[in-house]
Amino acid sequence: MSSETAVHGPIGTDGADIRKTAMWAFLGSECLFFGSFIATFLLYSDETNGGPGTELFDIPFTSVSSFVLLMSSLTMVLAHNAYEREDKRQMRIWLVATALLGTVFLGGQVFEFTTFYAEGLRMDISPFGSAFFVLTGFHGAHVAIGVIMLTSMVIMSRRGNLHSHRGMNVELVGLYWHFVDIVWIVIFTVVYLLQV
Repeated sequence: MSSETAVHGPIGTDGADIRKTAMWAFLGSECLFFGSFIATFLLYSDETNGGPGTELFDIPFTSVSSFVLLMSSLTMVLAHNAYEREDKRQMRIWLVATALLGTVFLGGQVFEFTTFYAEGLRMDISPFGSAFFVLTGFHGAHVAIGVIMLTSMVIMSRRGNLHSHRGMNVELVGLYWHFVDIVWIVIFTVVYLLQV
């Protein structure tokens, strides 16, 4: 094994880190999933079967929740910056902040889902309900996975097992987290802002 491979990990033919290439390929496939779910929502956005629809949306509440998630992108950038400077303490602080902001967003989504369910909007009530809950729930699952990954980074760092040259690292988790945030901007715009 060459010294460059030992230091930087597996190197592709173009010199790119294989892990980063794999993450980009994964995120590309996720774009297809989200694109399909967004297209399905748009197709069924008027199919409420007489049940509740977009009139239940609380745009100010969802805007605050969206702002919280977008702020987590800033804290993720600060975590990555501290990681590059090898400031492990600051990195952990910003990773925890990012995870907490993601958790607050998830709490807002649970509150919103609970409210909608109480108002009669459920997956089985209409194609609109199904499309809405599948799309936003799929995104919520991605945020939850991101929070788990961020928490894992903090634990690995505390144990001294966080290395740039192997496994998941802060840069890869950052790519995933920014993707989740960008997807939410699209969902918030298409599902909430353009439908009311």
